[in-house]
Amino acid sequence: MTTTTQNTQTPTPLWALGDYHAVATELIAPLGPRVVEATGIGAGQHVLDVAAGTGNAALPAARAGADVVASDITQALLEVGQRAADAQGLDLDWRADDAQALPYDDGEFDAAISCVGVMFAPRHQDAADELVRVVRPGGRIGLVNWTPEGFIGRMFATMKPYAPAPPPGAQPPPLWGDEAHVRSLLGDRVTDVVAVRETVAIDRFASGAEFRDFFKATYGPTIMVYRSIADDPSRVAELDAALAALGDAALVDGRMEWEYLLLTCRRT
Repeated sequence: MTTTTQNTQTPTPLWALGDYHAVATELIAPLGPRVVEATGIGAGQHVLDVAAGTGNAALPAARAGADVVASDITQALLEVGQRAADAQGLDLDWRADDAQALPYDDGEFDAAISCVGVMFAPRHQDAADELVRVVRPGGRIGLVNWTPEGFIGRMFATMKPYAPAPPPGAQPPPLWGDEAHVRSLLGDRVTDVVAVRETVAIDRFASGAEFRDFFKATYGPTIMVYRSIADDPSRVAELDAALAALGDAALVDGRMEWEYLLLTCRRT
C-alpha cells in the first residue's frame, strides 16, 4: 500500500484545476519512461521525483524496481497518483513538498528526476539548488522540460498577453527547456551532462480547436488564464482564435510533434 505524507507547505491550487492526469496519461505518457530510462534508474535505487504530478515518471521508476518518493506541491495530484499506483500494485511514498525547499537531507537520494514538473517552480535557481543538494555525489539527475521554441513553449507565449502578472522573481517555465539556462542553474556541481532535444508525437486532436478545448478543460495554466479574462468576452474570443490557430499550424497529417529537452547529468 502506498502512503501519502502531508508536509507543512501550502499547496498551490493551479495544478488542481482541470484534469492534469488526463494530459499526463492521454498525451505525454511516453515522457516519464523516457527520463527514467535515460537517467539509468533501476532496482535498489532511492529516487526522488520532483514535481511528480500524478506520477508520470514516478510510476515507471517504481516499475523499474526503484524505491521512489513522489513529491509535488499539489496534494490533489498526489492523491490521483496514489490511486493509480495502488491499482498497479506499486509501492511509492507520496509527499506534498515545495520543489524550492525540499525537506530531505543532503545526498539522501541516488537520483532525482522531473518530467515537465520542476520547470513550473517559479524560482528556478532555488529549485535547481534543491535538485542538486538532495542527490548524493555520483548520483544522477534526469530532466524532461518543454523547450521555448517547441509547441508547448509557443502555447505559453501565446497565452502570456492574457495571463495575470507572475509573482515577483518568477521566471518563465520554458526556460528550463533551454540547455544553456539549465547548465547555468546546475553549474559546476554536476558533470557528464548530456542534453538532447526530442519530440513526443501527439495524435489526439483533429483540429486546433479540439486541442484548445481539451486544454481549456484539463490544463491548469490554461484554465487559470481563461479565468483571468472571463469577464471580457472579446479577449476570450481572441485567445480562443490564437490557440486554435497555434494548434492548426502544428498539425501535420493529424499529428503534432511537441519538443522537449532531455538532460541528464551526474552530481560531482
